[in-house]
Amino acid sequence: MTYLALIAGLLLLAFGGEYLVRGAVALARRLGVSPLLIGLTLVGFGTSCPELVASVQAALIGSPGIAIGNVVGSNILNILLILGITALISALATSPQVLRRDGVVLIGASLAMVAVCLVGWIGRLGGSLLVSTLLLYVVFTYRSERANPNGSAALHIAETELVEPLPRSLRLALIEALLGLAAVIGGAYLLVEAAIVIARQFGISETVIGLTIVAGGTSLPELVTSVVAALRRQGDLALGNIVGSNIFNILGIIGVTALVRPIAVPQEIVRFDLWVMLAVALLLVFFAKTGWRLSRWEGAVFLTAYGVYLYALLSPDARDLLGMSWAS
Repeated sequence: MTYLALIAGLLLLAFGGEYLVRGAVALARRLGVSPLLIGLTLVGFGTSCPELVASVQAALIGSPGIAIGNVVGSNILNILLILGITALISALATSPQVLRRDGVVLIGASLAMVAVCLVGWIGRLGGSLLVSTLLLYVVFTYRSERANPNGSAALHIAETELVEPLPRSLRLALIEALLGLAAVIGGAYLLVEAAIVIARQFGISETVIGLTIVAGGTSLPELVTSVVAALRRQGDLALGNIVGSNIFNILGIIGVTALVRPIAVPQEIVRFDLWVMLAVALLLVFFAKTGWRLSRWEGAVFLTAYGVYLYALLSPDARDLLGMSWAS
């Protein structure tokens, strides 16, 4: 039953996240919200809704390893695995305007994550600072791009084209969004509960489960969106989606989770995974600036690096060598 619950949770997250974004985009269009704002918020951040629900759920039941591991693991997975796969499908073009601003924000957010985690405790004050920073980022980006339309504004507008809302009426759009939200909440609950049981059955720490199974499950919407963009030869959208998602994961998800319930930071994340997340963000910006594209060989490097990371994460010998706990 545990594994059935795990599979059901993954399916609900995948389909619920997709329909939540579609319904929300359709609802926003019917209400006359500008395509720029839709692309900047609903599409860019909407795919991170599963991570948000899962981390809040984990924090409420007293599983900080899953709550924080979900975010750190998702950010690592988004870049190394998802961008690695999409770059192999099609080389990803990089928008200089987007990278110069959002790339810097991503690195800044990653450094902020390191800073708050080194304290060992993320309280409501830290959470409010992270959420406030996210709101300032969204407002600044929207105003600057609305006043001076450029490539980055066009990119956010184009992100709405990746979403093809099914409903045509306001009522159906609202129903689709609510059903998607309900599926995400139910899926996150099943995924977190099943992950905790599996961790206890195999004597694995909840942090390791959060960094792998939970992070992988909640990142399914980003995978779908990025692969669709790559297949349409819109690699810049795939890259923008991942960068925006990772920014929201740190500032929004950790911030909101800490506001709901302050969380202790597992020391094993501080010793290793946190620094991997920062290094991966720096590597992404470096690769994206070389020729303003992510080539196939760089995608292969990402995938190889993720394989190495998983070995270090899942191998008890590797964890012992790094001075971290593998068992709960």
